Amino acid sequence: MDFQLNEEQIAIRDMADSLFSDFTADEQLLAFTEAQNTVMQDAWDAAKETGLDLLFVPEVFGGSGLGMQELSLVLIAQGARLAQLPLWRNQVAVKILAEHADCAALLESVISDGALITTSHDAAFSAKGVQLTSHGDGTVSGQVHSVADVCHSRYALLTMQSGEQRGLVLVDLEDERVEAVPGVATHGGAVADLHLSNVTPLATLDNAAFNDLVVYSVACLSSLQLGVSERQLSRTVEYVNERVQFDRAIGTFQAVQMTLADCYISIEALRSCVWQLNYQLDAGLPAYSEALATAHHACEAGHFVSHKAQHVHGGFGVDISYPIYRFLYWSRDIRASLGGAQAVLAELGDWLTQNETLGWKYDLE
Repeated sequence: MDFQLNEEQIAIRDMADSLFSDFTADEQLLAFTEAQNTVMQDAWDAAKETGLDLLFVPEVFGGSGLGMQELSLVLIAQGARLAQLPLWRNQVAVKILAEHADCAALLESVISDGALITTSHDAAFSAKGVQLTSHGDGTVSGQVHSVADVCHSRYALLTMQSGEQRGLVLVDLEDERVEAVPGVATHGGAVADLHLSNVTPLATLDNAAFNDLVVYSVACLSSLQLGVSERQLSRTVEYVNERVQFDRAIGTFQAVQMTLADCYISIEALRSCVWQLNYQLDAGLPAYSEALATAHHACEAGHFVSHKAQHVHGGFGVDISYPIYRFLYWSRDIRASLGGAQAVLAELGDWLTQNETLGWKYDLE
């Protein structure tokens, strides 16, 4: 399989990395944290000027109409630089609504006004299940926890339970029957618990849309994790080559070398999963099981790499004035958003009990 990027993809990757790096030096990240901000507004403005905020949005709504592979490259760069931006959820929401709902006028208004749509797929892997339920009159009630970017968004695309089927509803966050309890996630991003009481949705989508939200969200979050882990390992390698103990750089110790080699293998395994998932999505092939496998690898790689990076940094790893701790917090937040390795495996197990065929050869039939 050829994983090489074409010229356009290389240009997108390099532009995104250059843009994010301009706003995420260690000193800038420290000042951002101390100011208790939840979005890097200057970086976000620059991203919008370059069109990174509409990369995945269909051309009919003013976007670039590119695929998941291109969006993934941007998110890898975002994760590597720990850039706090509401970059992907709105794009995924617009893509799903364009494909599964008849709300072109609303989407055109969203794009023209610069409004954002946030999403939440977390209930897909929650032990409690979906907490938002539909009533007979079409209204929905319940609660959704830790929805990202609510304070930066006008609308939310949320998971809903209707009978035995899971679907999605689009709600207006300015509706008086929607209560948002704001908070801040471990990695510094804005989140909120949403409480809905007999809210009339702007659009209701079926189980196919729900599955698409899960798959796209996994692809985006796993891409972020790939970027976070890559950069975390790179900075750790720099550290162990500079840190001297017993008159030797600790990077020359066999135990350290083997530890970081294991981290590299874990990252490359995740990269293969992400590229395969992106290919499935861009080719229009079924990808739900591939998404679950990718989510599992993202959770495992995120935990393993961040744990080992902290370990070889010693005391510096737990010092919040030292940059490496931010990567740990980002990895933890991504794992929580994905649901955790065990929850994802449970969902994959449920999928396997209902599907007797699995593998590429069945996709060709």
